[in-house]
Amino acid sequence: MRGQSGERPVNGEAPRWLTSIEQRAWRTHLAAHKLLEHRLDRELQTFGLSLNDYEILVNLSESPGHRMRMSDLADATIQSRSRLSHQISRMEAADLVARETCPDDRRGTFAVLTEHGWATIQKVAPEHVAGVRRHFIDLLTDDQLRELAAAYDPVVDHLKNLR
Repeated sequence: MRGQSGERPVNGEAPRWLTSIEQRAWRTHLAAHKLLEHRLDRELQTFGLSLNDYEILVNLSESPGHRMRMSDLADATIQSRSRLSHQISRMEAADLVARETCPDDRRGTFAVLTEHGWATIQKVAPEHVAGVRRHFIDLLTDDQLRELAAAYDPVVDHLKNLR
């Protein structure tokens, strides 16, 4: 969208439309992100999991005692507390996680990986990593991977500082 009549200023300034290279980079990023997320989510569905389920299981599996405070888990997975609570309820029904109260803070709640959840992540992780390799990692050289990580670092840092 360029030079439309009736443009509204952004912060009192005329819009800075994207150049062709900026537009290509942005749209390529969006397409790659959406397509990759969709593909990986479809592959996890064969195990009865969503990508969100998997991310929660990974975070819990890597945490001491396979448990995290719900507020910390929401931050780690970039979800609202409300959305995470609904997600955890679905995962509890599947016996992947359980909730426990925090002994030092009665208002706090832990999400805890169950034995079934631990067995599930151990079974699914190798298949998921193979998918990440097949659809992303193995398509790029080591130099491209380093460049990609370096390019995204300032974006991630900026967005984390806005929270």
